[in-house]
Amino acid sequence: MNDADRGIIRNRKWASQIKIFSGLRFGKITPTDIDGFLDFDNRIFIFIEIKKGAAMPPYGQRLALERLCDACEKSGKSSLVLIASHEADGDIDAANLPVIQVRHHGEWRKPNRLITVRQGIDDFLSWAKKAQK
Repeated sequence: MNDADRGIIRNRKWASQIKIFSGLRFGKITPTDIDGFLDFDNRIFIFIEIKKGAAMPPYGQRLALERLCDACEKSGKSSLVLIASHEADGDIDAANLPVIQVRHHGEWRKPNRLITVRQGIDDFLSWAKKAQK
């Protein structure tokens, strides 16, 4: 695969298959998914969750994202969760979606300005690299 093809779905048929996790229920616990994950040299972790419209992650998924981000931070990794929103019925350009919530340093907050997922990642990378020096 060449660099131009990275991040592109190679097999739409497989990508559209629904994963059924009903056999993986443990009391009230069932698996959750994460729409995107970036690992920058095992020092900076970014998790991305994309929701339709104004929807927010359900309680269990939100809790999983919180715990994952917070545990990474406690282990010395700079970590961030971005919740983004879309209105598309077709393909979704994740980089250009607006960020509606951010998790960092143990708290959720709304961005203080309109930012895209790409801008949020670029801003965080810039901050994290300075903070790690």
